This record gives sequence, C-alpha cells and structure tokens, in this order.
Amino acid sequence: MRCDMVLLAPHPIDAAAILAWYDDHARDLPWRVSPADRARGVKPDPYRIWLSEVMLQQTTVAAVKTYFLRFTSLWPSVHDLAAAPLDAVLREWAGLGYYARARNLHACAIAVVEEHGGVFPTTAAGLLSLPGIGAYTSAAIAAICYDEKVAVLDGNLDRVLARYYALPVPVREAKDELRAALQASVPARAGDFAQAMMDLGATICAPRSALCMLCPLQSDCRAARDGTPLLYPIKPEKAEKPVRKGHAFVMTDADGDVYLRTRPDKGLLAKMTEVPTSDWTSELGEPHYPLAAEWRHRGQVVHVFTHFRLELEVWSASVAPDGLDTGWWSAPQALGGEALPTLFRKVLAQAGLR
Repeated sequence: MRCDMVLLAPHPIDAAAILAWYDDHARDLPWRVSPADRARGVKPDPYRIWLSEVMLQQTTVAAVKTYFLRFTSLWPSVHDLAAAPLDAVLREWAGLGYYARARNLHACAIAVVEEHGGVFPTTAAGLLSLPGIGAYTSAAIAAICYDEKVAVLDGNLDRVLARYYALPVPVREAKDELRAALQASVPARAGDFAQAMMDLGATICAPRSALCMLCPLQSDCRAARDGTPLLYPIKPEKAEKPVRKGHAFVMTDADGDVYLRTRPDKGLLAKMTEVPTSDWTSELGEPHYPLAAEWRHRGQVVHVFTHFRLELEVWSASVAPDGLDTGWWSAPQALGGEALPTLFRKVLAQAGLR
C-alpha cells in the first residue's frame, strides 16, 4: 500500500472530549500549569517547558523529574543557565543520555539571552531558529506556552493516532499524514490539547496496555472498535545493530584516586568525562595500555547506543601519575559529581569503583 493513500479521509479527533477528560485527569508535573490554573490566566513559563521538553526526548517522565528539579534549582531562569559553565551543565546532565542535547541546551540558552534578550520566540517558526530546537520541540513550546494552533506529534501521539486510525503501516511511513490529521483537530486551547494527548498516550493508550473503557476517544477509535489496539502501531523491521569493540583503562594512584579526562569536542559523548579507552572498532585488537603497570582484566561492559552496540573490555591498574598530564585525578567519593556518562559509570563499577 502506498503511504500517500493510507489516510485518504481521516475522521477528526473529538477535541472537546479529550479536553474534558484532561480537565479531570491531567497529570501533576513540575513544569506544567494545570488546566484549572490555565483557565484562571496563569501562563506556562517557556523556559521550564523548553527545559522539560528537551529532557523528555527519549527519556521517561519518571527519570526526568529529578533532573528537572535540580536544573531549575541551580538555574532558575534562562539567564542563569546561559551564564553557567558548560562543564557544570554536562555534569548535572550525566545519566540522562544523548549528551548532544545538553550541549545544545546550553547553546540555546545563550542564543535566547544574547539574540532575543532572554525572551523565547512565541511561534513555532521563530523557535526553530534556536540551536537544538527541532520541529517537535518548537511546536510543543508554541502550543503549550502560547496556544499556537499547531500539531504536536511525539511518540505517545504516534501510538494514539496509529490505534485511532488502525494505521496499516509503520508510523514513519505515514508521519506527514498523521500530523495533518492531528493539525485539523487542534482547538483554541491548543496547549491543553497537546498535553491532553500526551497524557492519554502515557496513561490510557500506553505501549503495552490500552484501557479503552476509560478513553475519551474510544467511540471513534478504529482499533478499539475492532478489539485490536495492541496490534498498533505496526512495528517497522529492525536492522541489526553493528557491534563495536574496544578496551577501557581504569587507573588509580596510591591514594585510590581515579584518572579521568575529557572526551574530544566533537563526536559521540563530546566534552563528557571518561577513563582512557582504545578506539572502538569492529574487531577487538590487543590492549595498548596507557602506562606500564600490572594490568588486571576486570571483565566486559556492554552498552547499547542508538546506532551500535559497544563491548568494552575493562582493565584496571594502580599506577604512578608520571606521564599523565591531559586529565585529572578524582577521589572515589567525588566520582558522583563528575560528568561521567552511564557508559563510563558502568566501566568504573566493573572495575570495582562505585
């Protein structure tokens, strides 16, 4: 079936029903203005909405809440975040993954302050000009903060709409059509509508369950009518991830401090903190140790990135600090405050350091 023929005449979404449901069941989230407060004229803070949306990309709400509260405690405004050192932002981001988001976050804050006087643009088109803000994030901020009547289509909505229309192809093959169908249904309360649809996908029309009897869209949902909601969305064929291999070297000095360094400015995990590693290649070569020492093999760490699986052999040794002048030594109790991505926290744990 051609993807341009999937949704020839999509039926509209009942915005009134979804908003009535949201008024009663909206999630309480630290960045959100409730529908009741919104009706009283309380406006969402674009800084907090932007920050939450960037954090929520490929991360769960449960994981984001703690990070969001810590960020907004450290940097309550976009001016504060723009003035923060990038190293500090990366350090606080560690564990959220996809670290380009943190670098873009900092760059975007600087751009808002230096180019827009600390005020976020008020339209999706204007927001698109900022570093790290793409089509989804710009639409989400514009809708939630300014009620711009623009479709906000995230992973949760992909699933809701795939079930609502019993979409016979993977979502990525009909993305433009789904966006057009959603756009046609956006009401004046565009921000509440966007958040209502997100909540519906997170709580009612969830990935592994569909509580159709509680859903305000049940009567018009084709998958619910057919009793087949969990068949959708249709899964695309997955290509097998390539495997890369390498070695990681954990060095401690006589005091037990751990040698760390900063990764290059470009590429994967750019500017984050690491222990020294070999190149990551398709074949595992012999380890070339950074220093002569009694190296001990501590096992393997496996970490799955978006585009490949990484297998690192972990080695540890106690060394003299001579010849190590590009990094620094961190006490074991200070490791929690280092900008170490999850991969290298796994490596340290494998070497017996927590």
